[in-house]
Amino acid sequence: MCKKVEGDDILSETKKTVRDIFYEREEATLSPKAFLTKNTRGRDYPCEPCYIRTEFQRDRDRILHSKSFRRLMHKTQVFLLPAGEHYRTRLTHTLEVAQIARIIARALMLNEDLCEAGALGHDLGHTPFGHAGEFVMQKCFSEDFTHYKQSIRVVEKLERDGEGLNLTWEVRDAIVNHTGDNTAATLEGSIMKYADRIAYINHDIDDACRAGILSTEDIPKSLRDVLGNTHSGRINTMVNAVIEGSAELDKIKMTPEISEATDELRDFLFENVYRNPVAKHEESTAKVMLEQLFDYFVRYPEKMTGYFKKELETEPVKRCVCDYLSSMTDRYAIDLYTNIFVPSVWKTPTEI
Repeated sequence: MCKKVEGDDILSETKKTVRDIFYEREEATLSPKAFLTKNTRGRDYPCEPCYIRTEFQRDRDRILHSKSFRRLMHKTQVFLLPAGEHYRTRLTHTLEVAQIARIIARALMLNEDLCEAGALGHDLGHTPFGHAGEFVMQKCFSEDFTHYKQSIRVVEKLERDGEGLNLTWEVRDAIVNHTGDNTAATLEGSIMKYADRIAYINHDIDDACRAGILSTEDIPKSLRDVLGNTHSGRINTMVNAVIEGSAELDKIKMTPEISEATDELRDFLFENVYRNPVAKHEESTAKVMLEQLFDYFVRYPEKMTGYFKKELETEPVKRCVCDYLSSMTDRYAIDLYTNIFVPSVWKTPTEI
């Protein structure tokens, strides 16, 4: 809950809050097709307006200060528990998505705050061990489980011990529609899909090269000629293609040539990185571990901790176990598995 800060008398001549000035600035400077923050559908639960932040700025801050956001630093992007310090995690991926989204929004004169909030929240529901964890939740809990639906569950229900973050409708719409065939209701929300893809395609190439399973020269020359030979060059080409392709603001899209090359590059990564046995050599172990943890907590749900144990009062056991495991970081899941299933060494008392 925001409270009026001391010093608001600075604005006494105009009788306006900082928030009001932001709203006027949006109307004066953004595209006619931009989503103005003042037009938000609002939150599920009304709250007192903040004097110095717009509603989307508040959403950004709520996400940044959430436990789910902090846990992203220890969740797998592509390489499971890499030893090197420079491999991407879900957190660094999220920050790169947010930056790309803001660049595109700024160039198109759209609402940067809405883009940033949606980007920062788009992967909050991702499981430990990346898509391997998502596969286990689909197998053990529901075929309909997806990380983007879980992200909405996190912000609407699981965060703050069952209270949720109470985000605006537009930010939640951007989060749940950031991938697949889904279409966001706002142009800003539609940027998420492109920012996410641009980020992961390029940083996954960078990480694969760092791991020694790929080199830039392995990328087909026809794609390098179109998209560029360097990490920054490819990102620049793709971002510019979205800006140019979306210039009329009828919808967010890439120019045809770059879109086709980007799709081909993504297919190349699936074949050479995402399914590469070197990158995925621990994935089968991670799946078995999560399956065993799932079965264990279904049998012993009382052993779950925190809000997830309390959730049993209102939700089916498997739903609660899915929420519990999905929230874990890679490290936490491994430590928990070790504590439950791996016998510790028995030591005799020290003889005197």
